[in-house]
Amino acid sequence: MATVSERDYFDHAAGAPLVEVARAAMDAVWRLPGNPSSLHTAGRSARRLLEESRETLAGCLGAHPTEIVFTSGGTEANNLALLGASSRPGRPRLAIGATEHPSVTGVIERLPGRVDVLAVDRDGRLQTSGLDVITERTALVSTMLVNNETGVAQPLEQVLAAARAADAWTHTDAVQAFGHLPLDFADLGVDAMTVTAHKLGGPVGIGALVVRRDLALAAPGFGGGQERKVRSGTAMVALAVGFAAAARAAVGDRETEAARLGVLRERLAAGITDSIADVMVNGTAPVSPAILNVTFTGCRADDLLLMLDAAGLDCSTGSACTAGVHQPSEVLLAMGRSEAEASSSLRFSFGPTTDDAAIDRLMAALPQAVARARAAAL
Repeated sequence: MATVSERDYFDHAAGAPLVEVARAAMDAVWRLPGNPSSLHTAGRSARRLLEESRETLAGCLGAHPTEIVFTSGGTEANNLALLGASSRPGRPRLAIGATEHPSVTGVIERLPGRVDVLAVDRDGRLQTSGLDVITERTALVSTMLVNNETGVAQPLEQVLAAARAADAWTHTDAVQAFGHLPLDFADLGVDAMTVTAHKLGGPVGIGALVVRRDLALAAPGFGGGQERKVRSGTAMVALAVGFAAAARAAVGDRETEAARLGVLRERLAAGITDSIADVMVNGTAPVSPAILNVTFTGCRADDLLLMLDAAGLDCSTGSACTAGVHQPSEVLLAMGRSEAEASSSLRFSFGPTTDDAAIDRLMAALPQAVARARAAAL
């Protein structure tokens, strides 16, 4: 089997390799002492680094620095938005999209009987006919900007209009949009937005919930009252520095990199549909240039994944947060796919390490792997 350095990585949507600018930025501060909540010199130095990182990230997101609440990642940020809104007086209900990340759909079990699920069409976009469940009893409406499995970009205008009419707060999971699509918190018009570092080449273990300054989310936890009293705990200064460096690099290169990845995505999609029978690309434009989801009819997705893995090609059956769970994709089921179709789909996701040569190697291996996987499924 190929070593890690010899492999082709098509799972950037699960976690991108750490970019050198983030590594260098963190190396410069890892050994510095000081809790950013302390008043002594070391503490003030740590606070300065933390706030500089907050300002950089805010600039990348079209937000004010005071709107950035650092978290441990996208999952915690989504949890903070949902649970922080769930105690709004007189508004016991939440509304979420049917194809959200597990860190959002999990609120259905946490708050049984209090969550309305907004249906999507076969392309994965919200059906406007179902927005009437958003009422004056709705505390928050949450829908992702780019789907983590299919790359489908979600138009927010109509859901935002329905939420505003009911005076419901709005939240979007923008984890897969950040660094790939234009992203401006002020222009987007939502009340809260989730981003994370490790999807765009930053360190694992840090993300952010961007929260409008006049929005009072309840804190699900308690402690020292850091991060606007929404997320208590000692701030992770080195990770914040790395996040800011990676975000600045990703936003600076976004247009060029998005165009490059879009060409590679279309090349792979065309190569698959032209050379392999009975396949279906899941999701139509507009989509992220960095994600391609394909159903290979007659295959078990896990079989196909392992065959590609043995050939030195890393891809995914869907969200890494449900990895190892052998079940049909909940996202594809919500999009109207059958259980068989939702169990035979792979996600290929792209980033800075993806190039034409990697696509060539994937296309060289894929037809035979599909044939073997189909034979194994008989």
